[in-house]
Amino acid sequence: MTSVAQVQPATANTAAYLPKLQGKKIGVVAHQASVFKESGKQKHLVDLLLENKINLVGVFAPEHGFRGTTDAGEKVADGKDPKTQLPIFSLYGKNRKPAATQLKGIDLMLFDLQDVGVRFFTYLSTLHYVMEACAEQGIPLIVLDRPNPNTHYIDGPVLNLKHQSFVGMHPVPIVYGMTIGEYAKMINGEGWLKGGIRCKLDIIPIQNYTHNTAYKLPIRPSPNLPNAQAVALYPSLCLLEPTVVSVGRGTNQQFQIYGHPSFTKYQFSFTPQPNFGSKNPKHKGEVCYGKDLTQIEKPKRIELQWLLDAYSNFPDKDTFFLKGFERISGVSNLKKQLIKVTPEPEIRKSWSEELNKFKRLRSKYLIYP
Repeated sequence: MTSVAQVQPATANTAAYLPKLQGKKIGVVAHQASVFKESGKQKHLVDLLLENKINLVGVFAPEHGFRGTTDAGEKVADGKDPKTQLPIFSLYGKNRKPAATQLKGIDLMLFDLQDVGVRFFTYLSTLHYVMEACAEQGIPLIVLDRPNPNTHYIDGPVLNLKHQSFVGMHPVPIVYGMTIGEYAKMINGEGWLKGGIRCKLDIIPIQNYTHNTAYKLPIRPSPNLPNAQAVALYPSLCLLEPTVVSVGRGTNQQFQIYGHPSFTKYQFSFTPQPNFGSKNPKHKGEVCYGKDLTQIEKPKRIELQWLLDAYSNFPDKDTFFLKGFERISGVSNLKKQLIKVTPEPEIRKSWSEELNKFKRLRSKYLIYP
């Protein structure tokens, strides 16, 4: 296994992309985790570009904003970065796709977002729309690839396109085992952009990386994924988000605990309160009883046990699911299977055919062993 110290995101390989930016007007899609290590310190891509006198004309910010401070689902406004005075164009506000007016005069786009390898993490949708806008305007796109912390397995139901939304745009499983650079190749290759158009794509690879490389993110990719345990449990616990159950938003153990005020058979408890990343958490100020998963071993598959446990313990089954469960699960039948108390092996078997098809598709686009 490659050691973590040797792995460097593509952003660190400046010789591979800085020469391509010289003499051009550059737009960049970036957020707080668009960093690399230089002389033992974290350096941001935008700071690097400015130091190298690159003509940076604007920053395009995804969900949570350029500095990564807004809540999940909260609109991000256009503005100006106080540190650099660069214009910030939001891709999670009025428009989720760069407008032609915002791209006017840009010769080349750079994309550097830290993904977590999960279908409903919205940076994939941002990638899709940036690729589509660049293709429409004839602007080449360079993707600075980054390690995927959940690349060691592929699992979950494959999205049925009737449940397509900004939290799931493509027919892929919940955990798809690809880097964002490999995923960009798949979007292009499968003709998923509007009208089957193709983006002129250049992927700068990660250094010293394989799909078996363990990688711990140096900076949280979003406000509610504070550490490696949260990132590892997020694919499984996010299935509880569109239910009445809390997954720890409003605590400092987001996506590492779950509970509800009615689960009084459990001794573990927590009380959600407004905090960084969650201004109005579910069950604010109420004691929730449930499970502490902060010390469990990182999953090697989508774990259904917590969803099944929460559903079976909830007293009023008719009010368990909130709007949007199918958008997160990606399929109609998981909710039906839970209501029918379908055995877990049978639920997993219902995914298997589509999952195996996806694995064959994925193999066409891999950059790393």
